[in-house]
Formats: sequence, structure tokens, C-alpha cells
Amino acid sequence: MNKASKSLSTTALPPSEFNQTVIRWQSEHGRNELPWQLEQDPYHVLVSEFMLQQTQVATVIPYFTRWLHHFPTLATLASASEDEVLTQWQGLGFYRRARNLHKAAQYLQDTYQGQIPAQPQLLQEVPGIGPYTAGAITAFAFNQPAALVDGNVKRVFCRYFGIEQVPTSTAADKLIWQLAESYYPEQDNRSYAQGLLDLGATICTPRKPNCISCPLRASCYAYQQQRVDDLPTKPPRKTTPTKPGHFIWISNAKGIFLTQRSGDVIWPRLWSFPEVTEPPLQAALHGHFKHTFSHYKLAAQVWQLAHPNQLAETLPTGLELISWQQLKNIALPTPIKRYLDKHQQNPG
Repeated sequence: MNKASKSLSTTALPPSEFNQTVIRWQSEHGRNELPWQLEQDPYHVLVSEFMLQQTQVATVIPYFTRWLHHFPTLATLASASEDEVLTQWQGLGFYRRARNLHKAAQYLQDTYQGQIPAQPQLLQEVPGIGPYTAGAITAFAFNQPAALVDGNVKRVFCRYFGIEQVPTSTAADKLIWQLAESYYPEQDNRSYAQGLLDLGATICTPRKPNCISCPLRASCYAYQQQRVDDLPTKPPRKTTPTKPGHFIWISNAKGIFLTQRSGDVIWPRLWSFPEVTEPPLQAALHGHFKHTFSHYKLAAQVWQLAHPNQLAETLPTGLELISWQQLKNIALPTPIKRYLDKHQQNPG
């Protein structure tokens, strides 16, 4: 037993048996027809890994296909404007990922003439690429040995090895990475890495895992000890605060006045209704919307003005009249786009 797992489950398979079990299962039952798997192109893998951060596979697939149609190569992405990148990303949320992907493409174009290195250490020097993404690119694009840990892997390892700490804690994260580095194979790492992710996504799910179909159940600590529902250990529950927001709707027959937000607020550099700190006295309520962020919920009210001069002293600078036809060509936050889609037929 390796050093990382001495104090863990005594039923765990040794690394060679563990990873071969995962590889065999993946070849028969895993996901092998995802769009970014078909050509095993490093650029395709790079794009998919950025998109898959905090987003499910089924959601990513149409965005991935559209992205490659618009940016078929790393060079085309590197040379694109930020507005063009954000517009193509629109709807996926977590827009920082789009900016990081854009910066990564520019770095790779400048540093490696558009080639993507196969070494995790070099990949981690690329903007926006951390240990997981570096391992994923190494494994999926080049089939080279590399450890990778995401939420799926953490869940599988916590149950399989009997890790009691909250998986997001520093101690658990360190231990899981040690196990990941001890258990990956020297060959077939593409199938092994995909197998771990597939097990977490389709079998060892957060709720109601399908243990009877798991190839590791005979040596799984949580299954043997009937503690599947207890692991991973859940963090203390936090309440999510609700914050108010106030936005301004100013439109006419030609279009609507929007502003491009600064880079240090939510929805950075995206186009939005101008935002004010308090409900304007001279405005009528146009409508409202809600949106949930990772740390709070936004309860927004949209106030209607007849003309920008009505509140010129309190409105943000940089208001631009965007035609109704042009809206589809600019990057909008998802809740703003939904609100526009709902009200554009009756712009007021």
C-alpha cells in the first residue's frame, strides 16, 4: 500500500489492479463518443476542459460545437477580440473561464507557436490552467501519465478509500491528490482518467449512486461499511444571502441603451442595463428578475426611463444605443439576455 493510503481503507486494491479495473470498465461502459474525444485534438481538449469547469457535459456539447465552428483553431481564437470571445461564450456563465481560455490561446500562440505542450508542468504555466486542467489535457490529448482531481474524482476517492474529511478541506485535497498521483497508470492514462470521471458522473453520483453497477464495489470502503450516503462528508450548510439590484431600461423604436460593465464587478466586460444603487424616484417599474451566483442571490428590479437625460447625473457613463438587431451580436449576461428576450417583443 502506498504512503498516501496507509491510514485508509484496508480493502482498497493496489494501484495496478485499481487502474486496470477502471480501464476495463471504461472501455465497455464509459463515455467514448463525446465531441472532444473523436479527434483527440489538443485544442479541442483545451476548449472542452475550460467549458466543463462547473458545467455539465450535456450543457457543454452544443456550445463546444458552435465554438469550433467560429474558432476552428487555436490561432483563430488567439487573434479574436474579447467581445467576440464573450459573445460566443454567452449562456455558459462563469465568464472568467472564457477570458482565461482566450488568454491561454494567446500565450500558447506566442510561446509555442500555437502548439500545446504535453507536460503538466509546462501547461500549468499557461494562464488559466491549474493542476486539474493540466492533468486532463496531458491525459486526454496526449495519453500521457498525469494525475487529475475534480469533484467527480474526489467523490469516488472519498467513498472508495474512506476519506472522512470534507473533500474541499486542505487536508482532504492534499490526500486525494497524493492518491491520484499514486494510482494513475503509466499506460492507457486516457482511458483511466476518463473512467474515473465517468464513474463519478454516471455511477458514483452525489445522490442515489448505482453501486450495484460499480466495478469497484467489492473493495469500496463506503459500500462495504454501508456508508455510501455518509461520504463524502458534507460541509456545514451555509445560508445564501439575497441582495437587491436596480437596473435601468431606456429604449425607443431603434433599440435600447446599454453599457459595457467594468472589469472589476459581476459580469465583467459584458453589456448590460445600466445599474444604479437605489430605485430612481422618476422611474416606473418595468419588471424584475432573479439570478443565483455562487455566493449570493440577486433580486433585481428594472426601472423604466423615457430618456438618458432623465437621470444623467446618476447613470453610468458610456451608455450606447444598441439596435434590437445588434443585440444578438454582443455578449450579454444570461439573466439580462433572458429579460431582453422576454420584453423585446414589447420593448415599452
